Amino acid sequence: MINCRSKNIDGAEIAWFAPLCNGDDEYLSRHDLRYKSDWSNTSNVAMTADRLGYRNILCPSSYQVGQDTMTFASAIAPLTQQMNLLTAIRCGEVHPPMLGRAIATLDHLLKGRLTINIISSNLPGMDLSSADRYQRSREVIEILKQGWTQDYIDFKGQFYNIQLDTTAPVKTYQQNGGPLLYFGGYSPPGVDLCAEHCDVYLMWPETEDRIQSLMENMSAKAANYGRTVDFGLRVHVIVRETESAARAAAQKLMAFVDDERGAEIRMRALDGKSYGVSLQSALRDLSDKEGFVEDNLWTGIGRARSGCGAAIVGNPDQVLKKIRRYMDMGIRAFIFSGYPHLDECKLFGKYVLPQIKTISMPIVQNRHPKEMPLSPLGAGKRM
Repeated sequence: MINCRSKNIDGAEIAWFAPLCNGDDEYLSRHDLRYKSDWSNTSNVAMTADRLGYRNILCPSSYQVGQDTMTFASAIAPLTQQMNLLTAIRCGEVHPPMLGRAIATLDHLLKGRLTINIISSNLPGMDLSSADRYQRSREVIEILKQGWTQDYIDFKGQFYNIQLDTTAPVKTYQQNGGPLLYFGGYSPPGVDLCAEHCDVYLMWPETEDRIQSLMENMSAKAANYGRTVDFGLRVHVIVRETESAARAAAQKLMAFVDDERGAEIRMRALDGKSYGVSLQSALRDLSDKEGFVEDNLWTGIGRARSGCGAAIVGNPDQVLKKIRRYMDMGIRAFIFSGYPHLDECKLFGKYVLPQIKTISMPIVQNRHPKEMPLSPLGAGKRM
């Protein structure tokens, strides 16, 4: 049985993706400098998403290429008006008290429009086990929350031993525990970490039966800690006026991808051998000859992607029907993307976004009502 915090909320948080990692292109595997990851291109995507009414935007993190996530988020913060920023942090990369200070500063710049994506992957040159990586993340989260909510950090664990006074600048703008924590992970230690400490469990595309199973498992794990979590889906999207046009756009995107080049792209990321990535590969194996594993869920894009490996493909009604099906299952947060990101952001914003009642996560029990009232349209404000 699925039990999530926002199951009775009418609406969903619709987010877009900021291409910070130099992967934006018209054709996958054929890089065009017009779409390079620089401030001009990526800020244009973010400000367009804000103007069109998206409620959040994922600012990802990568060691290979692209821009620094926290620096970009702090620069785009005053240029956006409505949407939240889902800013990715890699646990272990920055000393936790200093990370907590940086997050708190950004939260004040955004006046509470900050959400955090917890990443637990290995750092370059490290090869920690899954259990150790998630234990490190657990310790980072516990230290962050102490710094945001207490006057003294007193922590001793496997990776960190910190005793430190905290001062007013360390406290976040958002009260009652700081920014909302989004988390994605499939191994048992990762699921347990999310159940204990995080707010939104992000999944990559799977069959609906598999998604249902993941949600039920997470709900049961969270209940063991006396908690509930919300659920999110990170998925690509290709929407056109007709289904045939959408399918043609999908095929065009992959026009220059062969098996060798696709494997090279998938494996260059630090998480290329992760359990979650292996599940995306298994999903492709279940697909038909055109790459569809369910109605309008196309796995072909995963041939040249190391992470999220499927896209919702169809006309506006088909895409909307698929999203509403996910909402009926209990998913309330969606992170969409497409190629090129600016073009697809506009197309989804034209054909689908106006038909969805949008909200911003989290829900009332996780935020101080005086600090974070819900605006008439809910834009950029979270209860």
